[in-house]
Amino acid sequence: MTGVNRLDTAAPGFEARFAALLAFESAQDLAVEAGVKQIIAEVRARGDAALVEYTRRFDGLDVPAAALEVAPGELRAALARVPAVRREALETAARRVRAFHDRQRAPSWTYTDEEGLELGQRITPLDRVGIYVPGGRAAYPSSVIMNAVPARVAGVREVVMAVPTPGGRRNDLVLAAAALCGVDRVFTIGGAQAVAALAHGTDTVPAVDKIVGPGNAWVAAAKRQVFGVVVIDMIAGPSEIVVVCDGRTDPDWVAMDLFSQAEHDEIAQAILITPDAEFLEAVAASMERQLADMPRREVILASLAARGALIKVRDLEEACRLVNRIAPEHLELSVEHPDELLARITHAGAIFLGRHASEALGDYCAGPNHVLPTSRTARFSSPLGVYDFQKRSSVIRVSAEGARRLGAVAAELARGEGLPAHAKSAEYRMQDLNRQGAKSARTDERKC
Repeated sequence: MTGVNRLDTAAPGFEARFAALLAFESAQDLAVEAGVKQIIAEVRARGDAALVEYTRRFDGLDVPAAALEVAPGELRAALARVPAVRREALETAARRVRAFHDRQRAPSWTYTDEEGLELGQRITPLDRVGIYVPGGRAAYPSSVIMNAVPARVAGVREVVMAVPTPGGRRNDLVLAAAALCGVDRVFTIGGAQAVAALAHGTDTVPAVDKIVGPGNAWVAAAKRQVFGVVVIDMIAGPSEIVVVCDGRTDPDWVAMDLFSQAEHDEIAQAILITPDAEFLEAVAASMERQLADMPRREVILASLAARGALIKVRDLEEACRLVNRIAPEHLELSVEHPDELLARITHAGAIFLGRHASEALGDYCAGPNHVLPTSRTARFSSPLGVYDFQKRSSVIRVSAEGARRLGAVAAELARGEGLPAHAKSAEYRMQDLNRQGAKSARTDERKC
């Protein structure tokens, strides 16, 4: 296929070309950053008035603040209006996602150590979470499911959703997903102003503890700027897929798997890695042939030309080494024995095993979360999950004997750090226990 990068690990200059392929410069647009800073300041200072003003300016929706919230009855009505076959698909996806995330729930635990201390970890849910769902050129009910379900499984008390509705057009499928997944409140706001409202709160929109969900550059910049006031899930980069194939999967399948990510936007990344040169050419021919039928072919072409690649490797072991360097959001191991390769993979957001495991299933209904680390952050971060909506508290119960035995250790280390109040805090309890012990001993002597 013309326009897509061709690389070969055995060719001179491969390392430089590979490094250039991975070098995505997500430099922050200074104009966006400044604009977002101003929006956040305005929403923080003027609350609902600023929110109404920005919603009118950016979404063409001119309504009072109270009308920005979708009534619970409208959510239920949207669910009722969705065609039966599509509602069944929503319900199936939500059920599968819930079943997977149910298994992520971790219990609180305690143990008693040899010093007599009871130590443990108490896990509690966040009080209130805000989920952002994009609503510009497309509707994303799958984003509602993937963000709301793990929050509900975690036990979050209140889930608040923000979704822009340009021109006041509300998407039934998105609202139906909100009703199905137990979202408590929905606001028709978007962009940086929605993030600002969720972070700082207004008279209409409640402040939350965490903001999750994807968005455009303005949303990403706003999440970055409110971090610290609230916690966020991640700063999402462009979508990515790497397909590792042994050359025996249908080339049409692989070509379409690459298209499935390239169609997201012009900076998405789709890469095929194979040791089979003939298969690589077969996939390229399939891409050329199938591209004509793609409604988003211009986006796909731009994505493949800028960041896509067909890479020839010496063998599948070398393919795994490249995968770990890429640390992709999505990885398909489209080979005869995928478990053999799985053991070699250390960095990937979601791993799809075998020829029939298309990444599209993961986007919608397989069960695991589709909110995944991008831009090589799979080296140190994980998919969104129940654990992202919980916090952990350490629990320490100290017996009298434990205070006596460990007090000296704590006091010694405290004085070594030059913190005498810490030392005395531990020693006071030791001294009290020693006095009690001495008093008890004198009492026993008198009895004798």
